[in-house]
Order: sequence, then C-alpha cells, then structure tokens
Amino acid sequence: MSLFEDATIAEAEGAQKIWARAAGPLTLAAIVFASCLVGIYSRPIGFLAMVWPANALMLGLLVRMPSAATVPGWCAAAAAYVAADLLAGSDLFKALLLNGANLVGVAAGYVILRQIASTRAGLRETRDLARVILAAIVASAGAGAVGAIANPLLFGGTALGGLTFWFATELANYAAFLPVVLAAPRLSQMPRDWHEFRSSLASRNVMPEAALGLSCLIAIAVGGQGALALPVPALLWCAVSYPVFKTALLTLLYGCWALIVAASIFLPAAGALDENALISIRLGAAFLAIAPVVLSSIMQSRESTLAQLHHLAAYDQLTGAESRHAFFERARRLLESRPRSVAVLMIDVDHFKRVNDTHGHSAGDEVLIAIAKRMRSRLRPFDLFGRMGGEEFAAIIPDCPRQDAIRVAQRIRRAIVEEPVGFSDGKTIPITASIGMIFKDRPGTDVIDRLLAEADAALYQAKLHGRDRVVVSSN
Repeated sequence: MSLFEDATIAEAEGAQKIWARAAGPLTLAAIVFASCLVGIYSRPIGFLAMVWPANALMLGLLVRMPSAATVPGWCAAAAAYVAADLLAGSDLFKALLLNGANLVGVAAGYVILRQIASTRAGLRETRDLARVILAAIVASAGAGAVGAIANPLLFGGTALGGLTFWFATELANYAAFLPVVLAAPRLSQMPRDWHEFRSSLASRNVMPEAALGLSCLIAIAVGGQGALALPVPALLWCAVSYPVFKTALLTLLYGCWALIVAASIFLPAAGALDENALISIRLGAAFLAIAPVVLSSIMQSRESTLAQLHHLAAYDQLTGAESRHAFFERARRLLESRPRSVAVLMIDVDHFKRVNDTHGHSAGDEVLIAIAKRMRSRLRPFDLFGRMGGEEFAAIIPDCPRQDAIRVAQRIRRAIVEEPVGFSDGKTIPITASIGMIFKDRPGTDVIDRLLAEADAALYQAKLHGRDRVVVSSN
C-alpha cells in the first residue's frame, strides 16, 4: 500500500470521526430550528406561542440521543433558537431573552431526566414516567423564572404574570410532546417496532380513536372551558387499549387541539386575549394530557408483569422447556385439533443420579440445560417439548409420518450422545439418553395421559435393553 493510499484512508477515517461527532449536534439543531418556526407562527400577535414543541423535543432528544448532549450540541441548539427568532423578525435582545428562558427550562429538565438510560425507551417503567412528570414541572418552573424577568421588559406585564403564564404554557407543551419523544421506538428496533405500530394503527380496535374524535367535535359544539374535559373518557379508553407510544401520539393530538382550537373558539374573538383564561386552559390541558399516558404506562407495566408470571408458570426456569402443567394443557389442545398423526416421545437421561453424585448438582443442572437445548433444536418450532420432572422430558410431534418421527427421535438421541457436555470448569462428561416412542395415526380423542403412559412403557424397554436407544411401542 502506497503512502498516498495510507493518507487517503486516514483522511476518510478522520472525516468519518468528525461527522460522527457532528451528527448529533446538527440533528438536534435542525429539529430545534424547524420546531421553533412551527411555534413562532402559532403565536398570537404580541405574545407567546399557542404551541411550542421545540423545548420538549430538545429535552427528549438530549435523553434519547446522548451524542447531542454535549457542549457543541447545546451551542448548536442555542444558535438554532436564536436564528429562528431572528428569521421571524424579532430583535436580538428579544430573541436572546426569550430563548434564554427556553434553554434554562430545558437544562433544568435535563438535570432530572439524564438518569433515564437512552436504551430504556418506551416509558415502560412507572418510575421513569414519574421522573418525566417531575422534569416537565421543573423545566416549566425554570422557564417561568426567566419569564418573570422577560414579561415586564418585553410585554409590559408583571413578573408574577410572566411566571404563571410561562409556567402554564411550558407545562402544557412538555406534557403533550415529551412523552411522544421518550416513548418512540429506538432507531435500532425501528423496523420491528414500526411494523408493530402500523399493525396497531390498522387494527380493528378503532373505537377508542373514533370516540376521541367524536368527543372533540362535541366539545366544540358545547363550548365553554369545561368542554375541554369531554374527551377525557375517550382518552382513558385509548390508554387502556393501546401501547404507550400510540397513546402519547393521541394525547399529543388532543393537547394541540386544546391549545389551538379550544383557545380560539372558547375565548372571546374580539378584544385582547384573556390571560387568566389562557392560563386556565393550558394548565388544564397539561394535566389532562398527563393522565392517559400515566394510565397507559401502568397498563403496559401490568401486562409485562403478567407475561413474566405466565412465563414463570408455563416454562421450566432451568431448561426453558415447557413445564409439566403447560405441556399437558397444550397437548390436550393439540389432540382436540384432530391432527393426522402424533408421535409422543418420553426421553430420560441415562445414569443422571450418578452425574449428580459424582460431579455435584450444579454440574447436573449444566447437563440438563445443555441436553434440553440440543433436543429442542432437533424439533420443529410447533412441536411440543416439556420437562416432566427431574431428568425426564417429553415431546409431541404432530402431522409427521412414522418413519420420519423415528428419524427425529434418533437425531435427538445422537445429538445428546455424540458430543460430551462441557462444564464451566473445563471438564467434560459423556451423556446418553433413552427414548420411548408411541406413534398414532388419527389419534382422535385419545387422552394424552394414556399416550404418555404408552411412551413411558417403551422408555422402560429402552432402559431394560441397555439404554442409549430408541424403542417404538408396538401398540
């Protein structure tokens, strides 16, 4: 390789490193700039924006994208804030003061949220959601503190008015936008999670969404600030029906509706904006938006706990095979489906007591784990495989010709005997297994207990005739 080629490769690697360091800050700045423009053009003349997603998006991205949570990232975001305001016609002093409030709020929230790992996406843990709520309140208070200074200087209002108005506005926006960013799928899992999300969007369970849309229309027709609460039952229905991310998206739509549509319809069209009414609407929208996401997170956590409990009940924790009870239940359902044929195998590890007595029970556990993995790998995904107790396992192979089922049994036996089991201390031990098998064409209403008993009798014959063999019942 020439010196020129070495230099070219070094330059390419250097450029890649520079881009890797710059990608996070540039992405953050671009998103902040675009979302600032959205917020700026939602401002009533002479006052703050109805919808201001920039702060919540920046805070969420700092948590989800640690490469942006650097000094260059903060500088790039600050420049994006100021540039958007200057582009919209604000003078430099106003742009610096308003965006100082934005950055103070984001920084205050980040101090709370940075302990949430970027890999722990989805808001599946209620402790994370509690931290998100606290961060939203702290961030809003931080922005409100600067608002107490900015309001008299920029708008001729009072310090208390600036504090309360900034706090209410920021809290409403954080409550609407922040859960969406934090619950969004990770980029590494985007194909799988996006497929699941599209499936949920296309599911037939559209009644909660329809109820939410209808209740918003009814609220507009009814009018008055209290009508903001009319969509709440529909939001709660969405929370118990959909995952956290979809619930957060629907809550975001509700929050935007409440902040924009409700404010323009419910407040008097003529004259100055009623500041107290706006504060009331924004605080109400903020706390109404929090409730569905909290409920959805609790429901998702509950479902995850139930799934873990089901797994503990249905699977042997040592080998990963199905537990005896779960195996019998699935076997009964299989026979009720009237398969064309079934092969029932009883598998017993030869001289397993000797392994425990000679090498200890921990070595025996390693043997069971290893051979269970080998047996499962020789079966089809829909074949049944369970641990009956101790060193005894069972398998059911449906819709498989007799000779093919015998070959599967022989493959299982060879998989166990051909490779000694290695222990964590480096030692190995040869293991054999005996297999008894019963084959039934059109088993119909045969009871699984009877089939297993016949396979067990064949297993006894395999033990009697020297072990390490497959015996097929003649019944």
